Amino acid sequence: MSISRRQFLRTNGAVLSLPFLPSLAGAATKAPAPAKKLVIMYVPNGLVRRCFFPGEENGTLPGFVGGFNADKTKNQKRKQNKPGIYPLKLTSTMKPLAPHIKDITLVTGLDRSFKNGQDVHAQGASCYLTSLSPEQAAKAGERYPNGRSLDQVIGDHVGKTTAYNTLEISCNGFKQGKESIYFNNISWYGPGKIAPSIKDPKKLYDRLFKKDSFRSHVNDVSDLVLADAKSLSKKLGVQDRATLNEFMGMIRDIEVRMAKMDKLLKSVDIKIPKNEVLPRGEYIRLQADMMILALQMGITNVSTFMVGPERWDATLMYEGVFPKPVQHHNMTHNQKGDGYKRLQKIDIFHMEQYAYILDRMKKINEADGTSLLDNSIVTYGAGLGDGATHQYYDLPLIVAGKGQNQIKQGRFLQCKSGTLNSNMWLTLANLMGVNIKSYADSNGVVSDLWQ
Repeated sequence: MSISRRQFLRTNGAVLSLPFLPSLAGAATKAPAPAKKLVIMYVPNGLVRRCFFPGEENGTLPGFVGGFNADKTKNQKRKQNKPGIYPLKLTSTMKPLAPHIKDITLVTGLDRSFKNGQDVHAQGASCYLTSLSPEQAAKAGERYPNGRSLDQVIGDHVGKTTAYNTLEISCNGFKQGKESIYFNNISWYGPGKIAPSIKDPKKLYDRLFKKDSFRSHVNDVSDLVLADAKSLSKKLGVQDRATLNEFMGMIRDIEVRMAKMDKLLKSVDIKIPKNEVLPRGEYIRLQADMMILALQMGITNVSTFMVGPERWDATLMYEGVFPKPVQHHNMTHNQKGDGYKRLQKIDIFHMEQYAYILDRMKKINEADGTSLLDNSIVTYGAGLGDGATHQYYDLPLIVAGKGQNQIKQGRFLQCKSGTLNSNMWLTLANLMGVNIKSYADSNGVVSDLWQ
């Protein structure tokens, strides 16, 4: 028996594509080369930069800059990078990444375009991946910061072999909008054309694993395909049988966790939905696991993952961090004294979720024996350099994964201060095999990221 790219389990409108199973393909069939994958993870409201950037732990506490006026940060004394490549030493915020220190590169010195008079948080999210300068927008007759975002540009080129060119995921659990969509989205098909992210785990699950009419026939995908999988398992070798069992276990685990969240939500006052009771870690990891499955199964090769919305005064439950729900955005403006230490706990919490994603991706083997992370580029960043100052410069960025041995990891890369973040986006596009010479307002590439 031989198969082409993948083996499928199919029953009555449900389809699950499986990882490559060598014992099904036959001895003469060469395992297909894994596709490159890109994940862009976004965290809101900036980070406590003094705890994230090396050498700044004892720096001066930031003052607060409010309103629309991002250009006020020009008046602040900016730390100038000494460009170069240095050994990576994890700062206190980055400690959760200790098991992955050889898989990551910390990048500093990146700035983004901004336009004074438009809300800095809205710009931070909505122009993060468009990088369209105000001048470019005016010339094109478009409202800044609209444009076609990086994930969509890359998806156009690498999405032809997958079910979805791109996958947009959000971990904003609130059902009702508290701000405009510009605060709550990083992916755009084009000017004014949002690429809507999926924030409901059920809807994400349905999009990835079920057809529209599927729920009216059965409740669980894993129940539906169980008999087929059991029959298939008899044809597999020992190692492939373990792979299939692990794969089916991941699907079942996701369904169990969704049921747990359903039960939790049913206990909440329906008249006044209290989304803050959703434990943030459980929610983020559930969404992340479905994204990882989509990458593993070849459903998509490009995904954005927005951890939360910009600025919303959303009260959220950071389980294991604070005994009661807190408002992340408000905390960014109360960093004096020990305030920054409380805020840093959220940064560390988010870093733990990033570490979880990297750990999961490292443990998943692809057809040729390499890991999912080996074949991926997974970035972690924000659209604000610091939540208190609203600065558009020194954006925090971590790049993980080898991108199929194109990236040398375990380093601290200091770009020249003022390097445009669009240069990094152009670099990622090139690393993903997209042959373009410029992107948005870029003026070069970050060549030091390559091997």
